[in-house]
Amino acid sequence: MSSARAGRQEGARNWFDQGGSAYARFRPEYPRQLATQLASMAPDSTLAVDVGCGNGQLTQLLAPYFDQVVGLDPSADQIANAVPNARIAYRCAPAEQLPLPDASASLITAAQAAHWFDLPAFYAEVRRIAMPGAILALVSYGVLKLEAELDARFQAFYWDEIGPYWPPERKLVDTGYATIDFPFEELAPPALAIRLDWHLSEFLGYLTTWSAVRSAREAGREELLVGFAGDIAALWGDPDRRRPVCWPIAMRIGRI
Repeated sequence: MSSARAGRQEGARNWFDQGGSAYARFRPEYPRQLATQLASMAPDSTLAVDVGCGNGQLTQLLAPYFDQVVGLDPSADQIANAVPNARIAYRCAPAEQLPLPDASASLITAAQAAHWFDLPAFYAEVRRIAMPGAILALVSYGVLKLEAELDARFQAFYWDEIGPYWPPERKLVDTGYATIDFPFEELAPPALAIRLDWHLSEFLGYLTTWSAVRSAREAGREELLVGFAGDIAALWGDPDRRRPVCWPIAMRIGRI
């Protein structure tokens, strides 16, 4: 290997390794309009329940619109990293066993999480805790888009190179949950997107949070990651230049 090629690979590796464990730092945040729209659909503002809440990205956005918000996640580590809020009670619990009273919730959300649930068991719990007319919203954000000169290389990486290392459940996210069973009176979702301007290190840091990236590394395919990081760094140019990144938001919204 030439010294130039070796330097390129090592530089790419260094970029790609930044922030690999900082899930909360690099995961994109939902726009406030998402919480506004969902709250406007709910029958009242008594209680919102965010299931599979992670570190509370959507949970925090719901707090101004409800008297109380409960964030639930089976991971104690995620709950421990959630930002405290006087209106939010975080609890460690699975989606299939919601620790809430019957007919108590006016809004139930699951953001980038429903593909991991046992949906029939989750839906049974939703029906139990929902007050009449409550709203259920399954939220996901799809494959990101970059500027044209970057996007072609990224899409090839996502679908062809790292694609085989995604868990099967990822396909549900890629389709915006369009193929899942959703036995509720369905409502039209608002057209929303997540839009950020990122440095190269932030973009690559986000990729390190992917389960597919971890799987590729465990399979000994580090060269896929290093090669992509080198290519995208070359296309990006100045690593401190902020470039637009966009994720389409998909939702299945139902009235209980």
